[in-house]
Amino acid sequence: MGVLVKDLPVYLPALAGGAGAWLTARNRDERLDPGPDGIGYRCDWEWTRELHAPQHVPALGRALMRRALHAHPVRRAKTFTPDTSQQPQVCFVIGHRGQARLPHLLATLESIAAQDGARIECVVVEQDVQATLAPHLPDWVRLVHTPPADAGVPYCRSWSLNAGTDAARAPIVILHDNDMLVPVDYAAQVIARMAQGYHVVNLKRFVFYLDADHTRRIFEGQAALLDAAPETIVQNLEAGGSIAITRDAFERIGGMDESFIGWGGEDNEFWERAQTLRVWPWAYLPIVHLWHAAQPGKRDAQYQTALHYQKLRAVDPRERIEALRKLRQAA
Repeated sequence: MGVLVKDLPVYLPALAGGAGAWLTARNRDERLDPGPDGIGYRCDWEWTRELHAPQHVPALGRALMRRALHAHPVRRAKTFTPDTSQQPQVCFVIGHRGQARLPHLLATLESIAAQDGARIECVVVEQDVQATLAPHLPDWVRLVHTPPADAGVPYCRSWSLNAGTDAARAPIVILHDNDMLVPVDYAAQVIARMAQGYHVVNLKRFVFYLDADHTRRIFEGQAALLDAAPETIVQNLEAGGSIAITRDAFERIGGMDESFIGWGGEDNEFWERAQTLRVWPWAYLPIVHLWHAAQPGKRDAQYQTALHYQKLRAVDPRERIEALRKLRQAA
């Protein structure tokens, strides 16, 4: 009853309004700042939040996802022929380890292959002792193998993204996770914002998290994206999951911090340093997240990477930039 009384006045105009109205869906106590040209919104709070109402009325979440994917469709292309006559404009950089998320990676690559209006490339960094990905990847994807010292070393996302960015040919990189399907206009929208003079671009207004059964049926070809309500909908996912940055700006702020060994915290730390640049934070695109088991320590405030982030957060971002730049120059 609380949702119906307090949240419907927010959701009904968002779902029934004209083009772009769906972007205004939010929790009842939240404030959105519109973009300078009337496109997109910045969440006026610090941390990621889930939409509350769709947790209790799933039909609201499904309707919101339907509106979002109608405006910005997510498609998957089995084949892709890159334009090799010109330099790519955008490089998707994806880190990966093991076989558990191979179906996620392949589906993500298919959504990247469906990009419209942009010359793209993709670099997948396989951070594993043994290289096993090559037979599974489409031929348009470049593979970089970065073996850790031994199999017991936790996955280091920062190391993967640094290695992938170093291998990129395009002047813009999208630091992207291997479980996120992107709309067909994602790369083109990034290019448009970069052309306005921005160095860092975050376009993710909503991330629609699918549940385990829905994700399985998609992998098996038995379901479409809109066949079920999302399990949860996340907003204000800043540097996490997918973020675009020029390669020059990436170098200027020292790249990703490889002192994060294990999952979590590296994206928040990177986003803080990115604020020293010209950032576009007014988001207006959807992304679909495929289900997988949670990373170890994801919700543990005492997890080693969470504690490491809290320690680094006390240091001025400019000091961190200087230290990281020296490390990259020495490497």
